[in-house]
Amino acid sequence: MAQFLFFTGPMDCGKSTLALQMDHTHASSGRRGRIFTCHDRSGVARISSRLGLDKQAIEVDTDFDFWAYVVAELTGGKRVDYLICDEAQFYAPDQVDQLARIVDELQLDVFTFGILTDFQTRMFPASQRLVELVDRMETLQVQALCWCGERATHNARTVNGGMVTEGSQVVVGDTVSADEAASGEPAPVVAYEVLCRRHHRRRLSRAVAKATLTPDPLPFSEG
Repeated sequence: MAQFLFFTGPMDCGKSTLALQMDHTHASSGRRGRIFTCHDRSGVARISSRLGLDKQAIEVDTDFDFWAYVVAELTGGKRVDYLICDEAQFYAPDQVDQLARIVDELQLDVFTFGILTDFQTRMFPASQRLVELVDRMETLQVQALCWCGERATHNARTVNGGMVTEGSQVVVGDTVSADEAASGEPAPVVAYEVLCRRHHRRRLSRAVAKATLTPDPLPFSEG
């Protein structure tokens, strides 16, 4: 039976690395698949891992139809055995339904990878739909760590190092718009980091902690 699986965890836990590894493993056994991504950190239609691995992928935009694409490939005489779907939290819920249909009606394996919640700790609509539909959800065993050394469970968005809790749900970090580049003014640096729940609730990012906390002992006089 074909499987519909969802591999999840916070940022920095190796989801994209696992996606690339799974594609390699299946391809090495003679199977033929397609890999997809959406808003990858590289800014292009590729799956990229923070370890430096990357591979060309098909970009999933708002109008992409998984069912129509796979049916066209199969009726065109091409072989498709499985789909690798990275950054699945950015898909539309309807696209998740299309993936479920592919598993059930075409008997193709679909492996999806993504995070559950956004920087406001709210579940992404596509992630919620995946939880509702997949045969099995697996939390990756590689534990991302907060700057304090505790297990990281929450994704945080930072602007110039300070954590923010408002804004669009989807913003790709470390990018500069054309208007900002033309203005000559330094653009705000948007980035992401993972935090434990305690420091996410306190909005204590790595940069803020470094600026406000000190590991040095209090200067008690001796003697």
